[in-house]
Amino acid sequence: MKQSNHVILLVVMAALFLLMSCNSSKEDKTITEVLPKEKRISGTGLLDTIQKQTMSYFWEGAEPNSGLARERLHMDDSYPTSPKNTVTTGGSGFGLMAILVGIERGFIPKEEALNRYLKIVDFLEKADRFHGAWSHWIDGETGKVYPFGKKDNGGDLVETAFLIQGLLTVSEYFDGENTKEKELRGKIDKLWRAVEWDWYTKNGEDVLYWHWSPEFGWEMDFPVGGYNECLIMYVLAAASPTHPISKSVYEKGWAKNGAIVSNETYYDEDLVLNYYEHSDAKIGPLFWAHYSYLGLNPNGLSDQYADYWKLTQNHAKIHYKYAVDNPKDFEGYGDSLWGLTSSYSVKGYKGHRPGNDYGVISPTAALSSFPYTPKESMNMLANLYKNHDSLIGKFGPYDAFSFEHNWSTPRYLAIDQGPIPVMIENYRTGLLWNLFMKNKDVQSGLNKLGFTYKNTK
Repeated sequence: MKQSNHVILLVVMAALFLLMSCNSSKEDKTITEVLPKEKRISGTGLLDTIQKQTMSYFWEGAEPNSGLARERLHMDDSYPTSPKNTVTTGGSGFGLMAILVGIERGFIPKEEALNRYLKIVDFLEKADRFHGAWSHWIDGETGKVYPFGKKDNGGDLVETAFLIQGLLTVSEYFDGENTKEKELRGKIDKLWRAVEWDWYTKNGEDVLYWHWSPEFGWEMDFPVGGYNECLIMYVLAAASPTHPISKSVYEKGWAKNGAIVSNETYYDEDLVLNYYEHSDAKIGPLFWAHYSYLGLNPNGLSDQYADYWKLTQNHAKIHYKYAVDNPKDFEGYGDSLWGLTSSYSVKGYKGHRPGNDYGVISPTAALSSFPYTPKESMNMLANLYKNHDSLIGKFGPYDAFSFEHNWSTPRYLAIDQGPIPVMIENYRTGLLWNLFMKNKDVQSGLNKLGFTYKNTK
């Protein structure tokens, strides 16, 4: 009798489980919070977990009126430097791509994402623009420029490039012939064509300038040349179907007539390009290997100056080797705790890198480097989720922490969270790389500048 009751109980439990499964949506089955903890903190389950959490910053945490990414989200609800409704142009570009990851992974419905994208482009169309370029910060409620600094109240071409990178990727993803997808593509194309990249050569100089303001003109005086995070800006400027730059702007402005090339090594890795033209620093913060390469695939990409896979991979490997070497003997640094980049710091905001190291680890540095250093990045990811869950919140790992100074902050920055789900997806499937690189204008721009590309992923 006891055995019979046990069998009946098993049958009932199985039926209940089947019923629950049938009533669950596809999204429910893939949301990683329902996984047992041991699966959430290992292997593909862990990758799903962090992708969903970081993507949610741009979905659930978005500024409600515009649908764009808030510059920052502070879980302590303290905003001393800019209002909570401040949206970031570049970070929003990263977020557009992160939401595509959410669709592909089944975290959010495609139709809801399409509606969000339409809302976003409608807002961007009405927001302040300066010869087609958006400002660094925008008031998410009004669309008016929110000054990033005293004279930084006009167009920001670098931030605009990051946003356009995301928009073009979204346009390639929604390639259907239904009314809404065609409408979205048309709106994105209009925004893309309106950016006057050539205006930002400051009356025809052979270099692109970062800023222009109707009030202060070119007073910010920031010509962008020598290697940094801005390669995507030059590629898009050359690719523009309406306001393109000439190849000489790339060669003379960005590449410094060839002086951009480096023959030096650091931690036995070739630097490939010069990171700092007028400094003895060897290497840049790791976001330089991320921002331009969320869509621009460095794997198989080269021009007369660099093999971009070697450049970006070596950048990540150097940061890893530096942490293992730990020349300043900071607490915790090692093969499962590494990665320096610009982020919150013990005091304010710092551009962390070897040579400018304050003992502060920024999780985005290693986690956004998955395509370059998969084993080393996984070591960092697993260490965080298994051993330091106090450093993880609703939207994934917090922005930065320091074991050396016994410091952490329950705060997020869009520009740091955005590259994580995107670059992990590029590591897993190449999704965003494949979408962006198939854009015909992008291909034209790369050809114009003398790039060759052989997709190896």
